[in-house]
Amino acid sequence: MCGLDFPDDPNVIVGMKQADDAGVYKITDDIAIIQTVDFFTPIVDDPYWFGQIAAANALSDVYAMGGVPRTALNLVAFPIKKMTLSVLRRMIQGGLDKLREADVVLIGGHSIDDQELKYGLSIMGFVHPDRVLTKKNLRIGDRFILTKPLGTGIINTAIKAGLASPSAIDTVTRQMAALNRNAASIMASYPVHACTDITGFGLLGHLAEMIDDGGPGIELDADRIPVLPEASEYAAMGLVPGGAHKNREFREHMVRFSSSISRVFQDILFDPQTSGGLLISVKADHADDLLHALRSAGIHAAAIGRVVSDPEGLILVR
Repeated sequence: MCGLDFPDDPNVIVGMKQADDAGVYKITDDIAIIQTVDFFTPIVDDPYWFGQIAAANALSDVYAMGGVPRTALNLVAFPIKKMTLSVLRRMIQGGLDKLREADVVLIGGHSIDDQELKYGLSIMGFVHPDRVLTKKNLRIGDRFILTKPLGTGIINTAIKAGLASPSAIDTVTRQMAALNRNAASIMASYPVHACTDITGFGLLGHLAEMIDDGGPGIELDADRIPVLPEASEYAAMGLVPGGAHKNREFREHMVRFSSSISRVFQDILFDPQTSGGLLISVKADHADDLLHALRSAGIHAAAIGRVVSDPEGLILVR
């Protein structure tokens, strides 16, 4: 937001200048708070599942910063004249159940009458000031581990078109509602240098954020990147959300694709994700152990690439 003069404070560890997943403010030498907020319109028909997904998505930013979420505030826009209160109750119940799973307490919120249903949460968590994870600390040689398959945006587009199979709907819904809590807890025991969660900018968009200030380069192994079942099929049918095309337009100048990478797979890499997985940059000689630990915990994780010194500021997909 160029031209705006934001208030500053020496205790801000991560703020508007860094543009990371969440803000971080130092309270003491041992405690910092993480603050984040997110909300959106329904992406599934069932209000209970929508509530779960919205909560999991909001919590994810705290996990990506290396923190532990503790409190939440609800944000609700509800068309009171168009929908029954049972829809609102089911949606809120979904959010509450997901917060309970995360050991997070709801302490308040705010609601308004609106023409369109929207739901999300503001989350506060804790982290040690010396253990904050950001996007901008990549080290040459680090390996990238992704903890959820790609393709949620494409499958959600297929759902809206009435073309998604029941199995695809069930799979994508459960994945979006899954917390990144276990993955975050496991990675805390390893030398992780940087982390983010994959959401609206897609995998390539979020990788670009990690190197868009002239940082190192990134090399991705296309055959190791996990994709949700049926996502490739729907992408080949043209069921690609508009956000994927916007992501491509914004970041394609930073990406170099091998001739073997199909347009369909490129669309998947730009596909905006909802409540996506963590993208973890870990010291190379610990990557296999971290990957094994994640998979042993039932997390669909994959080692998908590495940080390279050349070419600087570009993402190579091979």
